Parts: sequence; structure tokens; C-alpha cells
Amino acid sequence: MPEIPTSDVRLLAPAQVAEVLGVSVDEVMELVEKARLRGMRVGSPARWRIDEASVAAYLDEQAEEARRMALWRQSNEASFPELWGTGIVRNAD
Repeated sequence: MPEIPTSDVRLLAPAQVAEVLGVSVDEVMELVEKARLRGMRVGSPARWRIDEASVAAYLDEQAEEARRMALWRQSNEASFPELWGTGIVRNAD
């Protein structure tokens, strides 16, 4: 008897995703509607399920965005002596 191929896709309930992300179920569904998370309706009656890999990808995107914002803020606060001068006045004698 041939084996039935199994899928590596793990589906999570919106409430599970909300707990992982620390947001409400409504916010999770909004992320699905905006295609920031991959969701599908499965079963009978149909219920929403979210692809676990898309949650991981979303968290990675959020971490990268936070990293870039931190670098941007850091660069805005940086002091560049070669641009602003060193504060030392030298005589041309």
C-alpha cells in the first residue's frame, strides 16, 4: 500500500496566532485581510486557519523593520566631526 504524502504545513487558529503576536483576534484577521499573514478557511463548517510559516515570516519582517528603525534613529543622532567640524579653530599662520 503506497504511503499518503503528508504536508509540512501547520495551521493555527486565529486565537493561537493572537496569543503568539500579543494582539487581538480581530487584529490577526486584519493581517490576513491585508495579506500580511496567509490564512485559509478549512473544515465544515469552515473556520479560519493561519499558516504557521507565515507567522514566523511576519515576526522576522517585524524584527527587521525594528532593526532598521533603530539604525536610522542611531544615524540621525550620530555626530560626524568630519562634517560638523571638530570645534578646534586653527590659525593659518
